[in-house]
Amino acid sequence: MSTTPSANSKNFLNSDVEIKGTLKFNSELTFDGKLEGDITSDGILNLGDNAVIKGNLKGSSVVLRGKINGNVTADERIEIKGKTELFGDIRSAKLVIEEGVTFVGKTEVNPNKLAPVAQPQPRGGEAAKTAEHSKAGGS
Repeated sequence: MSTTPSANSKNFLNSDVEIKGTLKFNSELTFDGKLEGDITSDGILNLGDNAVIKGNLKGSSVVLRGKINGNVTADERIEIKGKTELFGDIRSAKLVIEEGVTFVGKTEVNPNKLAPVAQPQPRGGEAAKTAEHSKAGGS
């Protein structure tokens, strides 16, 4: 029997946990405690109702509950559950905010992850015709 955690393992930190520093994980974490610091992952982060975070959060998918004072970034999706208090900016491809959320900050939601499209420039032929009409009218 192997004691090595599998790639699909889930981690739980309950409400009696208090951490100061950076928390990193790979797969999935449910955090319901207090944290002064950042959480960074390529996995899924779930915050519990008792979570109190003072720091930035980054993951592929983030579900927010509790009280967060910091910026939240997700590659795929951010979901903010009812009664959550979030003071910070959020950036994600997709965003879901339930009723009853307190949110103070800026959002950047871009499902296509593309730069904004530049305005089309007039074609060369149209610009040339406009210039010719001005010369003809001025003679």
